[in-house]
Amino acid sequence: MAAGTPIEIIVGLPGLSEGPLLARARALQLPVLISANSLSRWRQCDGGREWAGWRLRQLANAHGLASIMLDSAGFVLASRYRGLPWTVEDYVEGLAAAYPWRLWASLDHCVEPEIARDREEVLDRIARTVRLNIECHARALDAGIVSNFMPVLQGRRPGDYVRCLDGIAHILRPGQTVAIGSTCRRAVHGEDGLLAVFETLDRHLDSTHPLHGFGIKGPALSHLRAFEHRKITVDSSAFSYAARMSALFDGHAKTNHFVADHMERWTERQYARLARPRNGFQSSLPLPLPAEPLPTGWEAAVAAAREEIRALVMDGEISHDQITDAWIAEWAADLLGTA
Repeated sequence: MAAGTPIEIIVGLPGLSEGPLLARARALQLPVLISANSLSRWRQCDGGREWAGWRLRQLANAHGLASIMLDSAGFVLASRYRGLPWTVEDYVEGLAAAYPWRLWASLDHCVEPEIARDREEVLDRIARTVRLNIECHARALDAGIVSNFMPVLQGRRPGDYVRCLDGIAHILRPGQTVAIGSTCRRAVHGEDGLLAVFETLDRHLDSTHPLHGFGIKGPALSHLRAFEHRKITVDSSAFSYAARMSALFDGHAKTNHFVADHMERWTERQYARLARPRNGFQSSLPLPLPAEPLPTGWEAAVAAAREEIRALVMDGEISHDQITDAWIAEWAADLLGTA
């Protein structure tokens, strides 16, 4: 963290291959974050690509870095592979335990609109995220790496994050960093904006807990200073996109040296943002959601069935892979029959 700045910026690297980008991060002593997917091995099979383990030798290249965090690659996995190609055991015992990460993030299910297309799917993925946090925590205890475990909260609305927080409250310890997912494409302002999410969690989460925001864009940084009474870290790889656009418009080759120069200038600009007077932020109480039409008997039964099933997923009684539309309908019919 630059001296005198309240928010620490973590640079998102595409991987740990030796080259100008990694060398520049070492030279500048930048804290970095990488995705689990950057260390994945894949093989071709009849149905396409199949996950084949971790490339752990790459971890030797982390020497000399100021610090390194591990992200579970939630959005990439959801958008590219439509799910988790590895198990909790693969991730925690195979990768998280393989290196002394500054922090390693829980597996989670992101809820961006590109992934979760309706409200029911958002709530289902929040329930699965709660369960993944609990299972990663249990594996971390067994592996002796719980001290640097970072739970991840998911949500579309600010209240969703509180729902997720309530589900994992029993595994949190004082001072533990808690990460906020599904933020990289989120608007800064608005009732479901980034500031509303931070403000809601700031009210519900004990002040001893630092917050980490995944993929936070530069324009949001000065606004986040409103929460500088608690430690905040954010990660971003926006410099890579900026380098690609610059190379395209200016006719430069997008070499690794070119990207490394962009990374250095981008980091300097972000800390310059933080050095400016902080932007005002009007804290407000959450407004009640607009009233929705009352569901019919069948719709109410389906909604109740989904809630009961989500509770069982969070408790680990059933796997989300078992859930089908036919099963939900049967559950709802049983509820109607016993009403």
